[in-house]
Amino acid sequence: MKRVGTPLLAMLVLAAVWPSPAEAQEQKRSQRLESALRQDRGRDGLLVWVFLRDKGLSSAVGLREAAALLTPRALSRRSLRGRAPLLGIEDAPLHASYLNEIAGRVTRVRHASRWFNAVSVEATRAQIAELEKLPFVARLDVVRRYRRPKEEPVLDALTSGPQGASSPGLKVNRGKAYMLDYGTSLDQLFQIGVPGVHELGFHGEGVVIAVLDAGFNNLPHEAFATMAILTQRDFVNGDLDVADGADQGEGSHGTATLSTIGGFKEGELIGPAFAATYILAKTENTDSETPVEEDNWAAAAEWAESLGADVISSSLGYLDYDSGFTSYTFADMNGETALSTKAADLAAARGVVVVNSAGNSGYNPEHNTLGAPADGKNVIAVGAVDRLGTRAYFSSVGPTADGRVKPDVAARGMSVKTASAFSVRSYSSASGTSFSCPLTAGVVALILQAHPTYTVEQVRTVLRETASQAAAPDNFLGWGIVNALAAIRTPEPVLVQPE
Repeated sequence: MKRVGTPLLAMLVLAAVWPSPAEAQEQKRSQRLESALRQDRGRDGLLVWVFLRDKGLSSAVGLREAAALLTPRALSRRSLRGRAPLLGIEDAPLHASYLNEIAGRVTRVRHASRWFNAVSVEATRAQIAELEKLPFVARLDVVRRYRRPKEEPVLDALTSGPQGASSPGLKVNRGKAYMLDYGTSLDQLFQIGVPGVHELGFHGEGVVIAVLDAGFNNLPHEAFATMAILTQRDFVNGDLDVADGADQGEGSHGTATLSTIGGFKEGELIGPAFAATYILAKTENTDSETPVEEDNWAAAAEWAESLGADVISSSLGYLDYDSGFTSYTFADMNGETALSTKAADLAAARGVVVVNSAGNSGYNPEHNTLGAPADGKNVIAVGAVDRLGTRAYFSSVGPTADGRVKPDVAARGMSVKTASAFSVRSYSSASGTSFSCPLTAGVVALILQAHPTYTVEQVRTVLRETASQAAAPDNFLGWGIVNALAAIRTPEPVLVQPE
């Protein structure tokens, strides 16, 4: 039999990669994009992902340019904890000429993703047709959109005011043995073993945490007075102001989650990682009439990783989208479908520990109720419990569509003390997995401070193996309630291969 030579093989490969002009339009549009156009959603413009065929440069040039986009801290973290190559073609920037040609054919470029070799744009029907003609464009898809469901975490009544009056019925530690006065935030930290870790001298020093959330409106709050904020960026409006404008809601959610993980005001509120350094990314428009776009999350994760973040704390989830757009379903929660899930796993492969809320869609006897990227294979998904350790009714459940146990662990998610978004000396109580997530992410920071050489897989393993139901994990609370002190004291876990 005649053997196919290399030149012919190369021609066959090229023929398979580059469709003929007649096939290009049909093959480049995803079914979701076709559906959106059929519904006439493209008349005034769609949000579209433009995926490119290549980066238009040699590997050597690409890697050199990739290195220039990463801080020394990011490279150091990758070398220490990453399982992906130190530098890969995914890290190289998009080809400038490709970007220029796309920008000249669309209404607006939203984000450019190195990891996905893609650009998210606003484009009309006619502009989409023009994009299809570009030979370097591989495919086009819609940007998924999401609106926070009503059962998402909401702020409860104020628990203390300007004078710092405490709520009755909660333990306080004034006059007790702890060196720090946690006020009424003691309960949420004691449940997960944090005060004992603080007593050992670990408070998050030297660890960089990226918080991806809605607006951070009240950074002048007294609980943030000593917080080290490295940088901040608004991925909704494309500027550096992470507070919400008057037309975008009150921004209480980001304020609350940030204070939960890193606030510090003795006698009132102390977060588990109050001495860490923070990166703030506003990824969600809090206007209830405006959907959230998933590309904001992916862009923020890529940005935070490049700056050297060790941990991403994300109290967001992507599942149910606006009417007229294809939603993810429980079957898509398989760790491989949602773009935010793929971005989270890419960050994890580079040594970032990604901690995400499991979701607030409660229990369904027929299928999981997770929201991406909590379904990620290397994402630590966090469920919620009350002060007694009972699962919160709203906490999302697994398993993932491919059969993995989720959530991974749990922490307090009912009546969690947070900083108020409305004054600089008031505090609130909040409920939702949005708050069990930053509590757990703070514990992750303490583990990394105590064991800086731990990989992402080791951190996840030690969290699971020391949690309250490690011997019998389930799809309600995973391996159980986090135990920070036990996680730090346990022997170094044997390296676990990624799932």
